[in-house]
Amino acid sequence: MLRDRLEQVEQRICAACTRAGRKRTGITLIAVTKKFPAEIIREAYHLGLRVFGENYVQEFEAKYPMLADLSDAEFHLIGHLQSNKTRTALELFQVIETVDTEKLARRLDLGGKPLEVMIEVKLSHEESKSGAGPEVLPGLIDAIRNCPHLNLTGLMTMPPWSDDPEVTRPSFRRLAELARAHNLPKLSMGMSHDLEAAIEEGATHIRVGTALFGPRTK
Repeated sequence: MLRDRLEQVEQRICAACTRAGRKRTGITLIAVTKKFPAEIIREAYHLGLRVFGENYVQEFEAKYPMLADLSDAEFHLIGHLQSNKTRTALELFQVIETVDTEKLARRLDLGGKPLEVMIEVKLSHEESKSGAGPEVLPGLIDAIRNCPHLNLTGLMTMPPWSDDPEVTRPSFRRLAELARAHNLPKLSMGMSHDLEAAIEEGATHIRVGTALFGPRTK
């Protein structure tokens, strides 16, 4: 049951916060609902969850009409955003965590709508991963800060997959270092299998899907 799984995730978050000497209020749980229907999002909402993460603009566009009445729900785009989908994304999401180029930032800014954004940082050599390299961050940050409608609040990353949280921990630590260097308060990092390591390294937002909703259908 979702209620039981949510309790288990909360216990893990609180235990990690205790180990790290942090307050639970400093962690935002993003329920990742890609591939799950609107009914599941509504169930999670009624259990108290308010922040949801979706990977695909087109998929969420189909679900959104059944969720539009959840006025205090916050929807984050946590998947790669194609430039031709920016207008639709602006209508659907309150936060876009995956800005990785100046071109994309400018297109979002042209929409004329106030929008919170994060920069996706690529900390691995995997071809399949999106994101801006650490070396281009200063220029990209300056470009976004010069966009009047965009509010840059933090960084996010998607480390290489590993069952061992200690393998992904260095990526979390590196992202935290970059955020401090650029005076960005939010860090979106950590998922179902490594949320503890992410919290211990400073995550403010963790993106949890499988631990809440079970395996996704292929």
